[in-house]
Amino acid sequence: MTQREHADQEKRGGTGLERPIDLLENRRASKEEARAAGDLKGQRARSSAERLLTRTTSGAIYAIVTLVCLFVGPLTTTVLIAAEAWLCCSEFFRICRMGGRMPNETIGLAAALLFPVAAYANGLLALTLVIFVLLMTSACWYVFTPRASIADVAVTAFGPLYTSLAFSSIVLVRSYDAGLSGALVTLGIMFSIWGNDAMAYFVGSAIGAHKLAPRISPSKSVEGFFGGIVGSVIVWVIMALFLVPDLDLALAVACGLVVGIASVVGDLFESRLKRGVGVKDSGNLIPGHGGLLDRSDSMLFGGTAAYFLLLFGGVL
Repeated sequence: MTQREHADQEKRGGTGLERPIDLLENRRASKEEARAAGDLKGQRARSSAERLLTRTTSGAIYAIVTLVCLFVGPLTTTVLIAAEAWLCCSEFFRICRMGGRMPNETIGLAAALLFPVAAYANGLLALTLVIFVLLMTSACWYVFTPRASIADVAVTAFGPLYTSLAFSSIVLVRSYDAGLSGALVTLGIMFSIWGNDAMAYFVGSAIGAHKLAPRISPSKSVEGFFGGIVGSVIVWVIMALFLVPDLDLALAVACGLVVGIASVVGDLFESRLKRGVGVKDSGNLIPGHGGLLDRSDSMLFGGTAAYFLLLFGGVL
């Protein structure tokens, strides 16, 4: 190739043997679209690591606060549950508003605060009184507010019953014994529900093949459901053998089964609420976990089932 031909080829775009810097620039340019979309391999790995760190950190803080309140005593447990119930009820009302309902949040959130306090103060009698006051105030609001519909009244009353009255079962269990025994039983109930969730996830991820409720929660499987039940039963059996002398083995197995099933129902119920209005999370209070209602949905039904089983079983 003559010198003139060489110069002409450089003008047209190179010599045919591109310099290393040109190769790097071309390669970078070819990935610019994926980089802008955050779809590069390194970006995906970093994003996953950040999400895991955020989720782990926020989960650890939540667990530490819960443990401290449980072991300090019934009063701190009541304060914790009242705050969580209020937040869960607020998130429930947010979902209802997205679905076109207009609940009376003043009435509902006030009741959400009162239920755990009533459970701590006087147990079932005070809880019944709060239920009556909630129904009466909701009825009066409906009578004297022409714009209110019966659906608005229904969600106003149901919100604190679903979130706070159910959550108050934790206060009732913790209050039966102000010492270490009450804390261990309450913690055992929580561990059985968390164990159910964890085992369901691991078993479902490993061998899940049959969808449990595909239209409500596509990630849940039948195999994961039974794995979660096994996890719940294991925790209850450990409680019977080492932590709660009055809890016999048969009752422990029954508690594991019922509490495990109730926990799944609570999870699916909240998933159905969210799917009905097209949202993924009930809120964004806990980084990496969504809202507090997302974190507590299994505890609401599972904790209530555990309380009644222990009460009728003569343990409480």
